[in-house]
Amino acid sequence: MDQCFDDAINSHEFLTDDKPHDQCGVFGIWGHAEASKITYLGIHALQHRGQESAGICTLDNGRIHTHKQMGLVADIFGADALKTLVGNAAIGHVRYSTTGSSQLRNAQPIAVDYSRGTLAMAHNGNLVNARRIRDELEAHGSIFNSTVDSEVIVHLMAKAIHVEHEEEALIEALKEVRGAYSLVVLTDRGLMAVRDPNGFRPLCLGRLGDAWVVASETCAFDIIDAKYERDVEPGELLVINDKGVRSIKPFANAKCAQCIFEYIYFARPDSRIYSTSVQKVRKSLGHILAQEHPVDADLVVPVPDSSNIAATGYAAESKVPYELGLIRNHYIGRTFIEPNQAIRDFGARLKYNPVREALEGKRVVLVDDSIVRGTTMRKIVKEVHLRITSPPIVSPCFYGMDFPSRNELIAATHTLEEITKYLRVDSLAYLSVEGMMKAVEGTPQGHCTACFTKNYPVEFDEKTEKYSLETKC
Repeated sequence: MDQCFDDAINSHEFLTDDKPHDQCGVFGIWGHAEASKITYLGIHALQHRGQESAGICTLDNGRIHTHKQMGLVADIFGADALKTLVGNAAIGHVRYSTTGSSQLRNAQPIAVDYSRGTLAMAHNGNLVNARRIRDELEAHGSIFNSTVDSEVIVHLMAKAIHVEHEEEALIEALKEVRGAYSLVVLTDRGLMAVRDPNGFRPLCLGRLGDAWVVASETCAFDIIDAKYERDVEPGELLVINDKGVRSIKPFANAKCAQCIFEYIYFARPDSRIYSTSVQKVRKSLGHILAQEHPVDADLVVPVPDSSNIAATGYAAESKVPYELGLIRNHYIGRTFIEPNQAIRDFGARLKYNPVREALEGKRVVLVDDSIVRGTTMRKIVKEVHLRITSPPIVSPCFYGMDFPSRNELIAATHTLEEITKYLRVDSLAYLSVEGMMKAVEGTPQGHCTACFTKNYPVEFDEKTEKYSLETKC
């Protein structure tokens, strides 16, 4: 249709993945003899939040032990690696880069020795004023080891020499940054967990016997048989040590802006985030989509796996049978091999294969959660009615998702009719913003919808968009 589309089609980067990504998942535990093994299981459960790198830091007699590599959790942490991670406290991280390129020096947790002792930090989110702070710190002699925005927090903590304790230094540092952060910080005095005042990214607290655990999602608690206690509240800092859990609320109140895309796509459906079941919200999205955009069809088919639950809601509301008409290959990773025209739509065939016996001759409603660049979808749909369980994504995200450029968003640069023609579908319809908000009624109030509405809850520096484009992988 135009050069923008052609560039997307020809880009190997997008051959097998046309979804937004969250920056990462974090996990922490205090007071367990097998802290490293528990953390391994926790970040394994959070693998969907980042597949580029993973790391674990443990604390033992005042020393931080670290192991991190590029790749998947199961490939990085074998028995030998876990044996070196001794101690009864640990934090872990899985990463998909949004700020900072995809290389080992940017893998987390970040571990340092400084004037107060040892410290390790893992971060989920994105700081919108990191470029300005980094420039100022470098101008005064700071030397950075990575390009991730999280490292500015460590430098700001080290500068806070007028305070006595790590928690005070962390508070001072966080008062200077803006944007999204759910952090776990490990020191020889305790484990700290904190969410930004807007609560952009999820973080929850659990209990495992006498040990305390924190994680991005509750699915990380299920795998270790931990009990979910509650969410870490927006603007809350938890200090966890042998005395228990202490809550501090050191920041000024701010408008709650929890990322609504966590419900639509990021989180696992078996998780609770923002104190609410992801599956419940996702099914409601499908129900409301069917009410807004019904289709006279024979089957409702999800684009697996994130749309499976929403498609069941659409099918139930529309009374059209649900069928798993596409099978996803979970083991492809990325490929840089594509036959020119010998195998048509090669990239999508690597990832999805239709069940011909189920689909042949049928009128199909294909349900998906989003269209970002429009590349994969063009390769898998044919003679179907496409229904999307989110509104059109028209604005960049600066709070932890990986599309900081408006030009990457197909709905921001093309009309509905153009997208429909490009995707080769009979009809295309998105859920309305009003319908999306109806689906989250009853959840804790206050969501960030900037990628759909252009209403940004936190202002960002002029350099932020340029910096994001320069440093994204």
